[in-house]
Amino acid sequence: MGLYIDVKKKFHGFNLNVKFSTEDNIIGLLGASGSGKSMTLKCIAGLEVPDSGKIILNGKVLYDSEKKINIPVRSRKVGFLFQNYALFPNMTVSQNISFALNNISRVEKDKIVSEKINMMNLNGLEDRYPSQLSGGQQQRVAIARALAVKPEILLLDEPFSALDSHLRSKMEERLVYILNNYTGSTVFVSHNRDEVYRICKNIAIINNGVVESCGDRDYIFENPATLAAARLTGCKNISRIEVLDENTVEALDWGCTLKTDKKIKGSPSYVGIRSHYITMGNGCTGENIFKCRVKYVNNGPFTTAIYLESVEEKSYDKIKTLRWEISREKWQKIKNLNQPWDMCIDSKKLFLIWI
Repeated sequence: MGLYIDVKKKFHGFNLNVKFSTEDNIIGLLGASGSGKSMTLKCIAGLEVPDSGKIILNGKVLYDSEKKINIPVRSRKVGFLFQNYALFPNMTVSQNISFALNNISRVEKDKIVSEKINMMNLNGLEDRYPSQLSGGQQQRVAIARALAVKPEILLLDEPFSALDSHLRSKMEERLVYILNNYTGSTVFVSHNRDEVYRICKNIAIINNGVVESCGDRDYIFENPATLAAARLTGCKNISRIEVLDENTVEALDWGCTLKTDKKIKGSPSYVGIRSHYITMGNGCTGENIFKCRVKYVNNGPFTTAIYLESVEEKSYDKIKTLRWEISREKWQKIKNLNQPWDMCIDSKKLFLIWI
């Protein structure tokens, strides 16, 4: 049945105008800090009341401004994992997990708590308080509490932001396992494109309070529709363009002319290429080969980012560098080769941006 949301809400200096729907059991909401991701979750949960719009979960109307429907938080069957976990400091692990389990017998409540303790590997920590737990343990308690109410929807707000990289990886594996066995809907919020890609098959790109793209993650990553979508999905190479003909653009920021593999429709404003789709043109024949020299290099632990500057005979006031990313091993083999180098951009991997 899935989730449908179409809401508007005005704040001081910020307008939320979010619309998306999904029938998949999990959707990722990818956006920069302050883009409206957390506020969207609060509207779904009922913690914030929109000014107008509609929210429907599995065919049940949670909010409808026209029909004056606003189901209270306690009746929405929502499991919410906050960024800071929001555990009650004066309650033990067991008490935190059982907090929202109302109107059931003590025996049933204890059974649910025991199940969630086992699920999240919290055995032996039942009587500890949040201050006595590590960050990862606190997160597991928060997830257990969210699942204890048997929610129809899980709202996960930047669940790994407070964890170190090793613990983040472990918790991500655990969360993927949980979500694979969870039959309800999930909205996973993050500003980390890698997390969203690994966990969610469908994503929505949110920018300045508006959902700009929504759908299959692979399609959106390969064909970002807007400038914000390109940047949020990790594209480091974006140039202003001038359209020369139906298959050719001038990349004004890179100082080169590029052929596209598809006919250009309308009036796109930018062209983009991901760093790993640039190759050395030695032995390469065809289109989109141009001469570059290395401007500077940035070594990471496993990959190297090489910033290239065009040396084509084109007169531009400002030429931006083109980022090329390869393994450190490959960089060691080629770094002493004579420059300039012939570099090749794959026309099939270029994408055009209209907005």
